[in-house]
Amino acid sequence: MKVLKVPARTIAVFILPCLLLYVCLVFIPILVSIYTGLLKWDGINQAEFVGLANFREMFLHDPVFWPSVRRTLLYAVASMLEIPLCLAMAILLNRYLRKGNTLVSIYFTPVILSVVIIGQLWKTVYNPTSMGGMLNGLLISLGLDSWTHNWLTEPKIAMFSIYLVSLWQYFGYHLLIQYTGVRNIPDELYEAARIDGADGIKADRYITFPLIVPIFKISMVLAFIGSLQAFDLVMVMTAGGPAHATDVISTVMYNNSFLSFKYGYGSSIATFLVVLCLVFTVIINFLFNKLERKFS
Repeated sequence: MKVLKVPARTIAVFILPCLLLYVCLVFIPILVSIYTGLLKWDGINQAEFVGLANFREMFLHDPVFWPSVRRTLLYAVASMLEIPLCLAMAILLNRYLRKGNTLVSIYFTPVILSVVIIGQLWKTVYNPTSMGGMLNGLLISLGLDSWTHNWLTEPKIAMFSIYLVSLWQYFGYHLLIQYTGVRNIPDELYEAARIDGADGIKADRYITFPLIVPIFKISMVLAFIGSLQAFDLVMVMTAGGPAHATDVISTVMYNNSFLSFKYGYGSSIATFLVVLCLVFTVIINFLFNKLERKFS
Protein backbone atom coordinates (compact mmCIF):
# COMPACT_ATOMS: atom_id res chain seq x y z
CA MET A 1 0.00 0.00 0.00
CA LYS A 2 1.40 3.36 -1.05
CA VAL A 3 1.56 6.08 1.56
CA LEU A 4 1.26 9.61 0.24
CA LYS A 5 4.08 11.69 1.69
CA VAL A 6 3.11 15.31 2.25
CA PRO A 7 5.92 17.83 2.88
CA ALA A 8 5.94 19.33 6.37
CA ARG A 9 5.78 22.81 4.83
CA THR A 10 2.48 21.95 3.11
CA ILE A 11 1.02 20.59 6.36
CA ALA A 12 2.08 23.77 8.15
CA VAL A 13 0.36 25.96 5.53
CA PHE A 14 -2.96 24.24 6.21
CA ILE A 15 -2.63 23.90 9.98
CA LEU A 16 -1.09 27.23 11.00
CA PRO A 17 -4.07 29.50 10.19
CA CYS A 18 -6.43 27.33 12.23
CA LEU A 19 -3.88 27.01 15.02
CA LEU A 20 -3.37 30.77 15.19
CA LEU A 21 -7.13 31.36 15.21
CA TYR A 22 -7.55 28.77 17.98
CA VAL A 23 -4.80 30.37 20.07
CA CYS A 24 -6.29 33.85 19.63
CA LEU A 25 -9.86 32.81 20.41
CA VAL A 26 -9.25 30.23 23.13
CA PHE A 27 -5.83 30.35 24.80
CA ILE A 28 -5.30 34.10 24.97
CA PRO A 29 -8.75 34.79 26.56
CA ILE A 30 -8.04 32.03 29.11
CA LEU A 31 -4.68 33.59 29.99
CA VAL A 32 -6.29 37.04 30.25
CA SER A 33 -9.00 35.61 32.50
CA ILE A 34 -6.40 33.98 34.77
CA TYR A 35 -4.52 37.27 35.07
CA THR A 36 -7.71 39.27 35.68
CA GLY A 37 -8.59 36.80 38.43
CA LEU A 38 -5.55 38.08 40.32
CA LEU A 39 -6.89 41.65 40.34
CA LYS A 40 -9.33 43.57 42.47
CA TRP A 41 -11.12 45.34 39.65
CA ASP A 42 -14.61 46.56 38.87
CA GLY A 43 -13.94 46.50 35.13
CA ILE A 44 -13.81 50.31 34.86
CA ASN A 45 -11.50 51.96 37.37
CA GLN A 46 -7.85 51.30 38.18
CA ALA A 47 -7.18 47.64 38.98
CA GLU A 48 -5.25 46.53 42.07
CA PHE A 49 -3.11 43.37 42.05
CA VAL A 50 -4.22 41.19 44.98
CA GLY A 51 -2.61 37.86 44.07
CA LEU A 52 -4.67 34.85 45.14
CA ALA A 53 -7.06 36.83 47.36
CA ASN A 54 -9.98 36.32 44.96
CA PHE A 55 -9.42 32.56 44.91
CA ARG A 56 -9.11 32.51 48.73
CA GLU A 57 -12.43 34.35 49.06
CA MET A 58 -14.03 32.05 46.48
CA PHE A 59 -12.91 28.82 48.15
CA LEU A 60 -13.19 29.82 51.81
CA HIS A 61 -15.66 32.65 52.33
CA ASP A 62 -18.25 32.75 49.54
CA PRO A 63 -21.44 31.02 50.83
CA VAL A 64 -22.89 30.82 47.30
CA PHE A 65 -19.92 29.33 45.48
CA TRP A 66 -19.70 25.69 46.70
CA PRO A 67 -23.47 25.05 46.53
CA SER A 68 -23.35 26.33 42.95
CA VAL A 69 -20.51 23.90 42.18
CA ARG A 70 -22.55 21.03 43.64
CA ARG A 71 -25.58 21.99 41.52
CA THR A 72 -23.44 22.32 38.40
CA LEU A 73 -21.93 18.86 38.88
CA LEU A 74 -25.38 17.37 39.51
CA TYR A 75 -26.54 19.13 36.36
CA ALA A 76 -23.69 17.51 34.43
CA VAL A 77 -24.27 14.04 35.89
CA ALA A 78 -28.02 14.29 35.21
CA SER A 79 -27.33 15.22 31.59
CA MET A 80 -25.21 12.07 31.18
CA LEU A 81 -27.91 9.76 32.53
CA GLU A 82 -30.04 10.14 29.39
CA ILE A 83 -27.29 8.99 27.02
CA PRO A 84 -27.62 5.21 27.74
CA LEU A 85 -31.36 5.66 27.19
CA CYS A 86 -30.63 7.41 23.88
CA LEU A 87 -28.37 4.51 22.87
CA ALA A 88 -31.04 1.93 23.73
CA MET A 89 -33.63 3.89 21.77
CA ALA A 90 -31.24 4.28 18.81
CA ILE A 91 -30.72 0.49 18.72
CA LEU A 92 -34.48 -0.16 18.82
CA LEU A 93 -35.20 2.44 16.13
CA ASN A 94 -32.50 1.02 13.88
CA ARG A 95 -33.69 -2.55 14.39
CA TYR A 96 -37.47 -2.27 14.27
CA LEU A 97 -38.41 0.92 12.40
CA ARG A 98 -37.90 1.54 8.70
CA LYS A 99 -38.36 5.28 9.04
CA GLY A 100 -36.40 5.83 12.21
CA ASN A 101 -34.85 8.96 10.68
CA THR A 102 -38.22 10.73 10.80
CA LEU A 103 -38.70 9.99 14.49
CA VAL A 104 -35.14 11.12 15.28
CA SER A 105 -35.78 14.37 13.40
CA ILE A 106 -38.91 14.99 15.50
CA TYR A 107 -36.97 14.40 18.73
CA PHE A 108 -34.25 16.76 17.45
CA THR A 109 -36.67 19.71 17.11
CA PRO A 110 -36.10 21.18 20.64
CA VAL A 111 -32.36 21.44 19.90
CA ILE A 112 -32.91 23.96 17.09
CA LEU A 113 -35.22 26.12 19.20
CA SER A 114 -33.82 29.14 20.99
CA VAL A 115 -33.13 28.58 24.68
CA VAL A 116 -35.19 31.71 25.42
CA ILE A 117 -38.22 30.16 23.70
CA ILE A 118 -37.73 26.86 25.54
CA GLY A 119 -37.33 28.64 28.87
CA GLN A 120 -40.47 30.72 28.38
CA LEU A 121 -42.40 27.68 27.16
CA TRP A 122 -41.55 25.63 30.23
CA LYS A 123 -42.16 28.55 32.56
CA THR A 124 -45.77 28.54 31.39
CA VAL A 125 -45.89 24.76 31.91
CA TYR A 126 -44.55 25.16 35.46
CA ASN A 127 -46.79 28.12 36.34
CA PRO A 128 -49.17 27.80 39.33
CA THR A 129 -52.69 26.61 38.57
CA SER A 130 -54.05 30.13 39.13
CA MET A 131 -51.86 31.30 36.23
CA GLY A 132 -52.87 28.44 33.92
CA GLY A 133 -49.87 26.17 34.64
CA MET A 134 -50.26 23.06 32.48
CA LEU A 135 -48.38 20.62 34.74
CA ASN A 136 -50.32 21.41 37.91
CA GLY A 137 -53.57 21.44 35.92
CA LEU A 138 -52.77 17.95 34.57
CA LEU A 139 -51.96 16.61 38.05
CA ILE A 140 -55.21 18.02 39.46
CA SER A 141 -57.22 16.50 36.61
CA LEU A 142 -55.65 13.12 37.45
CA GLY A 143 -56.60 13.48 41.11
CA LEU A 144 -52.99 14.04 42.20
CA ASP A 145 -53.54 17.37 43.93
CA SER A 146 -50.92 16.62 46.59
CA TRP A 147 -48.26 16.40 43.86
CA THR A 148 -48.74 19.99 42.71
CA HIS A 149 -45.95 22.43 43.51
CA ASN A 150 -44.65 25.87 42.70
CA TRP A 151 -42.06 24.24 40.49
CA LEU A 152 -39.76 27.23 39.98
CA THR A 153 -40.19 29.05 43.27
CA GLU A 154 -39.76 26.26 45.83
CA PRO A 155 -36.01 26.09 46.61
CA LYS A 156 -35.92 22.29 46.99
CA ILE A 157 -37.65 21.64 43.66
CA ALA A 158 -36.65 24.50 41.36
CA MET A 159 -33.28 23.04 40.30
CA PHE A 160 -34.78 19.63 39.50
CA SER A 161 -37.39 21.38 37.35
CA ILE A 162 -34.56 22.92 35.31
CA TYR A 163 -32.72 19.58 35.07
CA LEU A 164 -35.85 18.08 33.51
CA VAL A 165 -36.08 20.81 30.88
CA SER A 166 -32.41 20.37 29.98
CA LEU A 167 -32.89 16.60 29.58
CA TRP A 168 -35.90 17.19 27.34
CA GLN A 169 -34.06 19.78 25.25
CA TYR A 170 -30.96 17.67 24.50
CA PHE A 171 -32.51 14.20 24.29
CA GLY A 172 -32.85 14.50 20.50
CA TYR A 173 -29.30 15.77 20.15
CA HIS A 174 -27.75 12.74 21.84
CA LEU A 175 -30.26 10.40 20.18
CA LEU A 176 -29.11 11.68 16.78
CA ILE A 177 -25.44 11.07 17.66
CA GLN A 178 -26.12 7.54 18.94
CA TYR A 179 -28.45 6.71 16.06
CA THR A 180 -25.85 7.83 13.50
CA GLY A 181 -23.24 5.65 15.20
CA VAL A 182 -25.52 2.60 15.25
CA ARG A 183 -26.55 3.09 11.61
CA ASN A 184 -22.90 3.13 10.53
CA ILE A 185 -22.26 -0.38 11.85
CA PRO A 186 -22.20 -2.69 8.78
CA ASP A 187 -25.18 -5.06 8.52
CA GLU A 188 -22.81 -7.85 7.47
CA LEU A 189 -21.53 -8.07 11.03
CA TYR A 190 -25.02 -8.70 12.40
CA GLU A 191 -25.75 -11.23 9.63
CA ALA A 192 -22.56 -13.13 10.44
CA ALA A 193 -23.43 -13.04 14.15
CA ARG A 194 -26.94 -14.32 13.39
CA ILE A 195 -25.49 -17.31 11.52
CA ASP A 196 -23.36 -18.05 14.59
CA GLY A 197 -26.46 -17.92 16.79
CA ALA A 198 -25.93 -14.44 18.26
CA ASP A 199 -28.92 -12.15 17.91
CA GLY A 200 -30.69 -9.41 19.84
CA ILE A 201 -28.98 -8.45 23.10
CA LYS A 202 -26.13 -10.89 22.51
CA ALA A 203 -25.34 -9.22 19.16
CA ASP A 204 -25.46 -5.83 20.87
CA ARG A 205 -23.08 -7.11 23.58
CA TYR A 206 -20.42 -8.28 21.11
CA ILE A 207 -20.95 -5.96 18.12
CA THR A 208 -22.94 -2.79 18.86
CA PHE A 209 -21.44 -1.81 22.22
CA PRO A 210 -17.74 -2.29 21.29
CA LEU A 211 -18.16 -0.37 18.02
CA ILE A 212 -20.25 2.43 19.51
CA VAL A 213 -17.85 3.23 22.39
CA PRO A 214 -16.06 6.14 20.60
CA ILE A 215 -19.42 7.71 19.67
CA PHE A 216 -20.71 7.12 23.19
CA LYS A 217 -17.61 8.86 24.58
CA ILE A 218 -18.14 11.93 22.38
CA SER A 219 -21.74 12.16 23.54
CA MET A 220 -20.69 11.86 27.19
CA VAL A 221 -18.00 14.54 26.88
CA LEU A 222 -20.36 16.93 25.08
CA ALA A 223 -23.11 16.40 27.65
CA PHE A 224 -20.86 16.75 30.69
CA ILE A 225 -18.76 19.70 29.57
CA GLY A 226 -21.77 21.48 28.06
CA SER A 227 -23.64 21.13 31.34
CA LEU A 228 -20.72 22.51 33.35
CA GLN A 229 -21.15 25.69 31.30
CA ALA A 230 -24.93 25.80 31.85
CA PHE A 231 -26.07 29.40 31.94
CA ASP A 232 -28.74 30.52 29.47
CA LEU A 233 -31.54 28.15 30.52
CA VAL A 234 -31.04 28.95 34.22
CA MET A 235 -31.01 32.69 33.55
CA VAL A 236 -34.19 32.56 31.48
CA MET A 237 -36.14 30.37 33.90
CA THR A 238 -35.06 31.54 37.36
CA ALA A 239 -32.00 33.82 37.07
CA GLY A 240 -30.46 31.80 39.90
CA GLY A 241 -33.39 32.25 42.31
CA PRO A 242 -35.19 31.77 44.57
CA ALA A 243 -32.53 32.80 47.12
CA HIS A 244 -29.66 31.35 45.01
CA ALA A 245 -31.38 27.93 44.99
CA THR A 246 -30.71 27.46 41.25
CA ASP A 247 -27.39 29.28 40.97
CA VAL A 248 -24.76 27.40 38.97
CA ILE A 249 -21.12 28.36 38.50
CA SER A 250 -21.78 30.44 35.37
CA THR A 251 -24.58 32.46 36.94
CA VAL A 252 -22.47 33.17 40.03
CA MET A 253 -19.68 34.34 37.72
CA TYR A 254 -22.08 36.54 35.75
CA ASN A 255 -23.68 38.08 38.84
CA ASN A 256 -20.32 38.95 40.37
CA SER A 257 -18.79 40.27 37.13
CA PHE A 258 -21.64 42.31 35.70
CA LEU A 259 -24.15 42.98 38.49
CA SER A 260 -21.85 43.38 41.51
CA PHE A 261 -19.02 44.88 39.40
CA LYS A 262 -16.47 42.46 40.90
CA TYR A 263 -14.87 41.70 37.56
CA GLY A 264 -11.65 40.31 39.03
CA TYR A 265 -13.57 37.98 41.33
CA GLY A 266 -15.79 36.86 38.45
CA SER A 267 -12.65 36.07 36.42
CA SER A 268 -11.34 33.87 39.22
CA ILE A 269 -14.62 31.89 39.07
CA ALA A 270 -14.23 31.66 35.26
CA THR A 271 -10.70 30.30 35.75
CA PHE A 272 -12.04 27.67 38.16
CA LEU A 273 -14.67 26.67 35.58
CA VAL A 274 -12.05 26.28 32.84
CA VAL A 275 -9.89 24.08 35.10
CA LEU A 276 -12.95 22.02 36.07
CA CYS A 277 -13.82 21.41 32.39
CA LEU A 278 -10.24 20.40 31.58
CA VAL A 279 -9.99 18.03 34.54
CA PHE A 280 -13.24 16.24 33.76
CA THR A 281 -12.43 16.05 30.03
CA VAL A 282 -9.16 14.29 30.90
CA ILE A 283 -10.92 11.95 33.36
CA ILE A 284 -13.68 10.98 30.90
CA ASN A 285 -11.15 10.43 28.09
CA PHE A 286 -8.98 8.30 30.39
CA LEU A 287 -11.91 6.12 31.46
CA PHE A 288 -13.18 5.62 27.92
CA ASN A 289 -9.70 4.93 26.55
CA LYS A 290 -9.46 2.07 29.05
CA LEU A 291 -12.89 0.87 27.95
CA GLU A 292 -11.91 1.03 24.27
CA ARG A 293 -8.73 -0.96 24.94
CA LYS A 294 -10.78 -3.56 26.80
CA PHE A 295 -13.21 -4.01 23.91
CA SER A 296 -10.49 -3.97 21.25
